Amino acid sequence: MARNRQRGGRAAAPETVSETVDGGVAELVPDRERPRAWTLLIDGAPQSHVDLDDPAHLDFAYQRRLGHVIDLAAPPGQPLRVVHLGGGAFTLARYVAATRPRSTQQVVEIDAPLVQLVRRVLPLDPAARIRVRGGDARAGLAKLPDDWADLVIADVFSGARTPAHLTSTEFLTEVRRVLTPGGHYAANLADGPPLTHLRGQIATAAALFPELALAADPVVLRGRRFGNAVLLASAAPLPVAELTRRVASDPHPGRVEHGRELADFTGGAAPVTDAAAKASPEPPSSVFRD
Repeated sequence: MARNRQRGGRAAAPETVSETVDGGVAELVPDRERPRAWTLLIDGAPQSHVDLDDPAHLDFAYQRRLGHVIDLAAPPGQPLRVVHLGGGAFTLARYVAATRPRSTQQVVEIDAPLVQLVRRVLPLDPAARIRVRGGDARAGLAKLPDDWADLVIADVFSGARTPAHLTSTEFLTEVRRVLTPGGHYAANLADGPPLTHLRGQIATAAALFPELALAADPVVLRGRRFGNAVLLASAAPLPVAELTRRVASDPHPGRVEHGRELADFTGGAAPVTDAAAKASPEPPSSVFRD
């Protein structure tokens, strides 16, 4: 664990913590501008950012967009029941606990050594109602009762790729089962030109949910570079206008597609089934270069 050693009466800056976990080499890198903030990287790929002093601060663009989804899922401050598929550094679970006290949350994370590292270096607030389960995301989802969750967030990467079995209609059938009738599903997706994976994921969600929206950087939506997109789906109407306003006003402004524009963007892609599912594409090495 990183320690702050005294040098000349002043606390030294914390040092990077590096350990081997199931997913590769995990690094917790201190943020030089925020005293108790850290970035989690796995094999050099940034995964999440946590500020222990301000868990409502979301640094990564895709996490800010998921934060907007959390904010708009119910009236401000109202507790939610949330399932997080993929734990990382528990950034979004911490955000929910900070902005919606008394929420009940289940985190499913397959990488047990990563969970141990994060718990040790970046401990969760003991008062937060966050339960962390070990195991595969889809298997963990199958253990939850019908109509339990107000929100399911999928942010699962093995290395830098989403596993194939978390991209299919069969997987989303389980998500739909666990959600309340008015619940929301949000997924962090990653793709680059020609956006085949992203279009297929939209078509897959459309097979299970009548209401969809997609938030991403315009350059990603135009197929000009690899990046993240947040897909939001529900059986109930979505807060598209407010989501669009918030995403457009972010430090890194994004765009929201929905309705006919989103259907056109999908371009006739077919839903993905377990039989044909593939992991999301490997990002180019240039994505993680400074």
